[in-house]
Amino acid sequence: MVQPGGGMPDMQAILQQAQQVQQQLVAAQDELARTEVSGSSGGGLVTATITGGMELKSLKIDPKVVDPEDTETLADLVVAAVRDAAKNAQKLTEEKLGPVAGSFGGGMPDLGGLGLPGLG
Repeated sequence: MVQPGGGMPDMQAILQQAQQVQQQLVAAQDELARTEVSGSSGGGLVTATITGGMELKSLKIDPKVVDPEDTETLADLVVAAVRDAAKNAQKLTEEKLGPVAGSFGGGMPDLGGLGLPGLG
């Protein structure tokens, strides 16, 4: 189909844009995999550090929270700290990848009104 303006969409330009966005996405993902974020629970008694790729790197536990008679509380604090770190990693991912994903307007580019379902 022909665009309302009379011209065909510039497929080469669209493909180049897609390639640039892909390169930006790969670079952002690599950076995220190396970036570490932390989360904590119990007012800082337990701190978890993970990468943007969700790999747990370290877990710090304040000795004050270690009670052999109450391991359930410690386990809950560990889970909460890891969840907090994961939430922070997700925020970082959205910040880093949001602009790249936005290059296509949050989805596929407008392919010049080609009339393809789900595309533009």
